[in-house]
Amino acid sequence: MNSLVRYSFPMLLPLVFIAGCTELPADVGVHPHRTAQARRASHHPAFERWQDEPSAHGEGKIVVNLTTQQAFFYRGGVLIGRTTISSGRRDFETPPGKYRVIQKDLHHVSSEYGQYVSRGGSVLMHDVDRNQDECPRGAHFVGASMPYFLRFTGGYGMHAGLVPRFRASHGCIRLPPTMAKHFYEAAEIGMPVEVIEPPTMVQR
Repeated sequence: MNSLVRYSFPMLLPLVFIAGCTELPADVGVHPHRTAQARRASHHPAFERWQDEPSAHGEGKIVVNLTTQQAFFYRGGVLIGRTTISSGRRDFETPPGKYRVIQKDLHHVSSEYGQYVSRGGSVLMHDVDRNQDECPRGAHFVGASMPYFLRFTGGYGMHAGLVPRFRASHGCIRLPPTMAKHFYEAAEIGMPVEVIEPPTMVQR
């Protein structure tokens, strides 16, 4: 497989410049309310499993469960991959729906979310939204790296990133790097992606 696969169609050109999400940095001092949100979040068990089945044939499909923060990769109805994810946090929720993979970009970089960096290379501000956070004098914007990017609609996609076991992104679906690589390599343009959010079951 080629190291970089880009697909450009007239209807998709505007999408290339729509950002998805960024890493949730360890130092979030510039956004203290997000630290409190993380402490209140419900944590989910972490797991990564990829077991490709040679006998599995047919169309692939990705299913993302926002409630349990998990993603599943099927081929011909056979489950071959399952992983913990981190989807959009409050006010940046990942939209449930039925989509298809519309772009693959191995080295995708966000055009909207990232960091402000000084001329000397020091990070002045983490986790910035360049449309809302003013750039300090003399600094420049560096977009967040989102490798193994699979876009499925508008500014939303799946990519490798920090997976803290709760919703933490700007709307994209983050996967552990190893699993993001598996999903990326196995996915094809046009493959169905179903994002669901079933209600939490209440035990009595």
